[in-house]
Amino acid sequence: MSCRREEMEFIQAPEEERLSKNSAIASSMKKIAINDGSDDNILDYSNCFNIKLPIEVTVNGENIEVKSKEDYKIVEYIFDDSDDDIDDLDITFPVTITLEDFREVIISNAEELASYSQNCNDENEFDDDIECIDFNYPILVSLFNPDRETFGVIKLESDEGLYHFIDNLHDSDYMTLNFPITTTLFDNSTLNINSLNELEDAINTFSNACDEDDDYNFNDDDCDDCDTEMLASILTNCQSWTIDKLERYGNDLDDYYDGYTFNFYQNGRVGAYWGGQNAYGTWEASGEANNITVIINIPGLDYCNKDWRLHEISQYNEVKVDLRVGYNDRLRYNNICD
Repeated sequence: MSCRREEMEFIQAPEEERLSKNSAIASSMKKIAINDGSDDNILDYSNCFNIKLPIEVTVNGENIEVKSKEDYKIVEYIFDDSDDDIDDLDITFPVTITLEDFREVIISNAEELASYSQNCNDENEFDDDIECIDFNYPILVSLFNPDRETFGVIKLESDEGLYHFIDNLHDSDYMTLNFPITTTLFDNSTLNINSLNELEDAINTFSNACDEDDDYNFNDDDCDDCDTEMLASILTNCQSWTIDKLERYGNDLDDYYDGYTFNFYQNGRVGAYWGGQNAYGTWEASGEANNITVIINIPGLDYCNKDWRLHEISQYNEVKVDLRVGYNDRLRYNNICD
């Protein structure tokens, strides 16, 4: 009798607190939880599935073991090393792919992988997944089915668990979320949610609030995690920088400063040294993430001088600081210091 009273109390909960399988909020929650296949596009050029790690790939002739998502950057560093070659990536099969609904499929060769890729939307086309807001787990849900007179509390630990929970609900099932819950937004800030109304408002506000990066432009977000303090630390803690890439006004000038070394100092000074000669100037950096401006001014070294944009900091094998302006101007310093 006690259990029956609890069930009756659950049924009497306000209707606005209950969710059914086909409700708009439940559908949006499922879209948030869906497996996003775009984060490994550099490997498979496919937005609707991921390749399960670890895998082995050959990138421009170099064998790489991709163990985690952080290793996607290694592939990109190799691609970015030269703008004059044709980038090539070969996957060592078999591999396992994870589809949007978290089902796993073993892929035996490149032809099979291509057949699954053809089922994905092309880059920047609309898809179901909502990537600008994510749930933090665990989430507790209360579930009741009046037809079967069953009641329970379920602890969801992951996107996959939430996706399958909603997907497997019966039409006569009702659930309520045990608030508060916490979400993480696209800018890594957190948002606490205390009711269904707040959840609905958050989904409506943030579902299209960011670039979901469903494209194959792997150079558009290279400095998401860059800041001026990190740049200053790298430049000033390494001595004897050299220039391995220099392009100005569409001309390849890689060898123009061959034999030159550069030292950057915390006080904003920079020195250049070559053949017993030297020149001194200034450097400064401002901005954040993908909008950091680096101003270099060394009298007499005109090809170095410009208001550059920090494109990327690579620390794979060598340390490289890549500065660019548009498509025609590029200056990349490199160093072997640890």
